[in-house]
Amino acid sequence: MPDPSDPATRLIAHRGNAFEFPENTLPAMRSALELGVQHIEFDVHLSADGVPIVIHDDNLQRCAGLDRDALAMNWQTLQSISVHEPSRLGERFIGTCIPSLAEVVALITQYPHATAFVELKRASLRRHGMEAVVQQVCQLLLPVAAQAVVISFDLESLIYTRSTAHLRTGWVLSEYSAQARGSAEAAQPDYLICNQDKLPADESPLWRGPWQWALYEISSCEQASQLISRGAQLLETMQVRKLLHELQSTANL
Repeated sequence: MPDPSDPATRLIAHRGNAFEFPENTLPAMRSALELGVQHIEFDVHLSADGVPIVIHDDNLQRCAGLDRDALAMNWQTLQSISVHEPSRLGERFIGTCIPSLAEVVALITQYPHATAFVELKRASLRRHGMEAVVQQVCQLLLPVAAQAVVISFDLESLIYTRSTAHLRTGWVLSEYSAQARGSAEAAQPDYLICNQDKLPADESPLWRGPWQWALYEISSCEQASQLISRGAQLLETMQVRKLLHELQSTANL
């Protein structure tokens, strides 16, 4: 359970320190970890030749300015593509390339107190098949198994992950509904993860269960405080430095 007195233990860096660096890249991950955040989240697809790669979109337009299907390309080609997010960050980070999951795992081993939330993307689950994706990803996570949580919108893949790899799991909710609650109670993942915009506006407590709650798209201390009061244990943000500073300042009052 995160120590509520230490804001760094409550934050999840969404795609790394993605406000200051290109998302899902090694510089973004390293920056978040060096800031002291103890949880990072990133997305995993499989390349055409089955290599787990860390990238959010299956199309390269947004991150690289290339209208190409990343899942149809092999790793040898993908690893040389600059994903510096030109439309958002200009040319400042040109040459920052797609990391493999193996490279991110190697980084995580340098931070033994860090936890990685590794999201299996649905486009790859559909393209390559659930079993292939889970097996490839979990095999690479073995060196950091105690630090890893496999997450996905796809609940079936998480049930399969738990039964075959015995890793912790987190279900990313598509909706906050009675049906989703029933599914969560049946599957009992270690974490429930939800966009804070999907929560009811009445500020009612979050569902209680054997899980911890991680809420994302958090950008202010006020949001964070409200969600903690409703039962959130973890807060996911792209604005890592800003929110960490705000929470630390509040804690010191």
